[in-house]
Amino acid sequence: MPQTSLTEYLDKHGVRYSVVTHSPAFTAQGVAALSHTPGKNLAKSVVVKLDGKMALVVLPASFQIDLDLLRKATKATLVELASEREFKDRFPECETGAMPPFGNLYGLDVIADEMLANDTEIAFNACSHRDLIRLPWRDFERLAEPKLARFAAKRTAAA
Repeated sequence: MPQTSLTEYLDKHGVRYSVVTHSPAFTAQGVAALSHTPGKNLAKSVVVKLDGKMALVVLPASFQIDLDLLRKATKATLVELASEREFKDRFPECETGAMPPFGNLYGLDVIADEMLANDTEIAFNACSHRDLIRLPWRDFERLAEPKLARFAAKRTAAA
């Protein structure tokens, strides 16, 4: 099971969590539907480059990144999405695109949209396209130490 290091990390820090296994899904909205989790309650992790340095941003699955808001929040000059080719080796035990929001475990700063802090729980991919982990927000915040910022924008019908 790919999430072994992640669950070992959570166990080591006394975090109570649950693992939900579902049929394979390759989009955050697909994971939300299969795991019966509202899209606003499922966190997706996206690798970005802030002035050339990779970081992990975390936002509700039903939203998209507003790069301009992220640029302002981070005071970066250039903000862009990283390509899978650029980051896939950074997450060796994770399937590409199924990274958990614990960028700190992979040498990446974590920036979470402040909307996520409004919930008592966070749910996210657990290194595979079949597993989801749910845990208390306060434990995620304590361990990942994300910078909170506002950078998520509601998807439009065209998106």
